[in-house]
Amino acid sequence: MSATIIRNGRIIDPANKRDEVADLGIVDGRIAKLSETRSPRSEIDASNLIVAPGLIDIHVHLREPGFSHKETIESGARAAAAGGFTTVVCMANTSPAADNPSTIAWIKDRAAETACVNVLPAGAISKGLAGEELAPIGSLAQAGVAAITDDGHCIQNNELMRRAVEYARMVGLPVLDHCQDYNLVGDGVVHEGYWSTLLGLPGWPSAGEEAMVLRNILLAELCDHPIHCQHVTSAGSVRLIREARARGVKISGEVCPHHIALTDEAIQDFDTNYKINPPLRSKIDVDALLNGIADGTLSILCSDHAPHAGFEKEVEFDRAPFGIVGLETELGLFLDLLVHRHHKIDIVRLIEMYTVEPKRLLKLEAGTLSVGAAADVTLIDPELEWLVKIDSFQSASRNSPFDGWKLKGRAVRTIVGGKTVWTA
Repeated sequence: MSATIIRNGRIIDPANKRDEVADLGIVDGRIAKLSETRSPRSEIDASNLIVAPGLIDIHVHLREPGFSHKETIESGARAAAAGGFTTVVCMANTSPAADNPSTIAWIKDRAAETACVNVLPAGAISKGLAGEELAPIGSLAQAGVAAITDDGHCIQNNELMRRAVEYARMVGLPVLDHCQDYNLVGDGVVHEGYWSTLLGLPGWPSAGEEAMVLRNILLAELCDHPIHCQHVTSAGSVRLIREARARGVKISGEVCPHHIALTDEAIQDFDTNYKINPPLRSKIDVDALLNGIADGTLSILCSDHAPHAGFEKEVEFDRAPFGIVGLETELGLFLDLLVHRHHKIDIVRLIEMYTVEPKRLLKLEAGTLSVGAAADVTLIDPELEWLVKIDSFQSASRNSPFDGWKLKGRAVRTIVGGKTVWTA
């Protein structure tokens, strides 16, 4: 028997409404009663630390198969561990796309061999992410996907999307959607507004997101099945989701840290590390996102971790790929911005948005410190001040706009299955 005790930490377990300073026992990779850990092989001092269920990020790009020059499942999992995450959901826009059971099996096998955290693959909604023909959603469910999404792409055919939601309801899978109306967005690369006009860059109107958010609300209501809007950025989207949730529609939304840490003013130097899909928005939109987090309209926090090799970003702004890495900075950014600076939520709600909310949406077994649950645990120092240094990232890529930022709060130890996989 292998037993560990985490001593004197503030245990915050929103799933069990637990918030107290106490010891936590781990036996053979599972949470155990303290009476079962009387002769522990090891002890971890968690004084002045928060002991939380292992954090979950439901929106991550690990790039394998097909783009291992950007990231691999192994390096992405290390980055997740360094950020305090014990479970990540990887998106389907790989090459080949994760639109069939064999690719899902390959991802799961590679994760079992190389990943230090739990990697859950998402399946594609459409074949090849082309938005023209449905992927075999039933077979993907049998293969063990956590959800279906064409993230990086958005199905424009509303009839096809309706059938996808209906099939997903039959097999019990949530639908995650990247909300982007191609006709409205056109060739936009930045938020349509003052800075796009001043810099002469093609604008991306907020309506290009909001049109698809509204479509998803209508379909979630019609099909009576959950649809989750990924990386919400606009004030209009927040308003639409708030109104729909108030009348019981099964719609939800998530926020990424860069969309509340930055505005479109950041693009004025044409630094491609600020080129993100969907783009950085205005101060009005940022304020709406903060209020949406505060009142529960936006219920999940995530990274949209999107690694790119250096040479891919070192081109003209409008030719560079969208995306930034985020796994290793997101918890620090959210703690700093939401808890310490803007006081929009407290630490308990922040942990809830990283555990209970994704657990509920994706029907996961993770996200709790209940006795018998897998011993996935994140130790957090909410007061620790630290400096972001991209050269020390575990990720294979460095495309982050936050190099040199001073943040308050971070994960200091990540435990997966009772084993420490990363420590500060």
